[in-house]
Amino acid sequence: MIARETALAALAADSYDVVVVGGGITGAGVALDAATRGYSVALVERADFASGTSSRSSKLVHGGLRYLQNFDLGLVREALLERQIMVRLAPHLVKPLPLVVAAFNDERLDMKVGAGLNLYDVMSLDKVRLRRKGRRGDVAEDVDGDGLADWAPDRHRVISGEEVVERLPALADREPTSGYLFYDCQTDDSRLVMTVLAEAERFGAVCCNGLEVTELLDEGGRTAGVHVRDVATGDTFPLRAANVVNATGVWADRLRPDELHDEAEVPRIRPSRGTHITLSAKDVPLVSGAIVPAGGGRTIFALPWLGSTLIGTTDNDFDPEGERALDHVQPAAEDLDYLLEATNGFFGTSLGVEDITGAFAGVRPLISTGDPGKSVDISRKAELYETSSGMITITGGKLTTWRRMAKMAVDRLVERDARDAPCRTHEIPLGFAVGADELPRVEGVPDEAYAQLAGRYGHAAHDVLRIAAERGELAQPVVEGGPADLLAEVVHAARREQARSVGDVLLRRTRLGLTAAREVAALDGVTAERVARAMAPELGWDDARVAQEVSTFLAEAAAEGIVAQAATSSEPAA
Repeated sequence: MIARETALAALAADSYDVVVVGGGITGAGVALDAATRGYSVALVERADFASGTSSRSSKLVHGGLRYLQNFDLGLVREALLERQIMVRLAPHLVKPLPLVVAAFNDERLDMKVGAGLNLYDVMSLDKVRLRRKGRRGDVAEDVDGDGLADWAPDRHRVISGEEVVERLPALADREPTSGYLFYDCQTDDSRLVMTVLAEAERFGAVCCNGLEVTELLDEGGRTAGVHVRDVATGDTFPLRAANVVNATGVWADRLRPDELHDEAEVPRIRPSRGTHITLSAKDVPLVSGAIVPAGGGRTIFALPWLGSTLIGTTDNDFDPEGERALDHVQPAAEDLDYLLEATNGFFGTSLGVEDITGAFAGVRPLISTGDPGKSVDISRKAELYETSSGMITITGGKLTTWRRMAKMAVDRLVERDARDAPCRTHEIPLGFAVGADELPRVEGVPDEAYAQLAGRYGHAAHDVLRIAAERGELAQPVVEGGPADLLAEVVHAARREQARSVGDVLLRRTRLGLTAAREVAALDGVTAERVARAMAPELGWDDARVAQEVSTFLAEAAAEGIVAQAATSSEPAA
């Protein structure tokens, strides 16, 4: 991405066809879609890219088996087709993940689950794409010779207890007797956002974080852009654009709220908090994902992710108090209890809060279309609406359907402008995938880092390794003795990805704030200082600024609750 200072200058000097407000996955998708259709595009984000819901998901690109229970077949079908497209366009970022539903004590497998998986299989079929007989569900190949990886999941099947244990070693002591095996996909959500933004920029979009929209520009009752404030300096300027797309997710009804709330057809956002925890893979070793029974008749996921085990999610109404309450949503103590209780009950472990290696909570922008007291009126479908000023708002949906949501918004712009500009994002690769064995070896870089670099950056991993080669000390991991995230990635984040703080690096450019939270948020600040000092030459920080940035990160980590605290309540979560 271009430097933030360059982006700021361009935004202040030029006018655009479209300004997108919001730098999560939906806003990034709108920017990419509009730019590839020939619009000049500006994107502004108040905080950091992916700093809201888009970095706090379950990391799954999936149809959503549980939505079949509500007969939401259209949403499941749409999400499954999008899943296929994502594997095709970004095979380094969106990877097939086998999942297991285990059975014990010679119990018969739940036939309802089997019927649901049969339907899931049928709805996964993409008739446009050919399947090669016998292809395994965990391999992507270029079948049709277009240079893009094609993947079609194998049908679900019944597996033996021995194979269940091979895939879920954490269940060895419970001696499962059989299970269902099926396939979905997994990603690193914040890295997906950064990749889509970089692709949008390649098509001419100008993207900048740390710019807060304070109000809409109004000319004769119609939007003509936005007023923005640089949160770092306090400077304000008008950003002129013929169209405004509000893609701020759970914050969507806070941009010109009087107009939104006065127009009856606009649905209300009903926020829902989802909490996740990470555990050491030594405590809960997994090769595949697991569907874990939990309280209240719900299920949660246990997933291998970046060398850790990811557990989630909860689903509770969230009633924010105060204007900034959505900015730092902490995992609730009762949510941690709920996830640990389900994990211990299923795997036969006795893990406590002290065993949690990281925790995070996000707020989903669910749409309430009826009685706010009825859960049946809460939808994961995307909603698009245009208000009298001409502002287009796109919200709701889920991580998997980001491209379809972006298409909805830009289709409306195209219709309004009477353009002949069809959507192209289903055929545009996201980044350039490389294999770990294609990357040059650099002295000092741990062997296990190469696969992670290839999966995180694709071809751009060459840039990270170039930094490590230029300054040998940057070939070291950020956390000594910890995960394989390199100090060279810190410099790359500041130089190429508009990272402006230690938190930007540890929470969103790398994921150490989730997989090694206790180390990075330690009160002695050793790891945070290492990150700040690596960033300092890129951002012009002196020693005093480094100390300030370390303190700011430790406060942010506390506000985010990334280090799980002892529970003060044992009320069950839903």
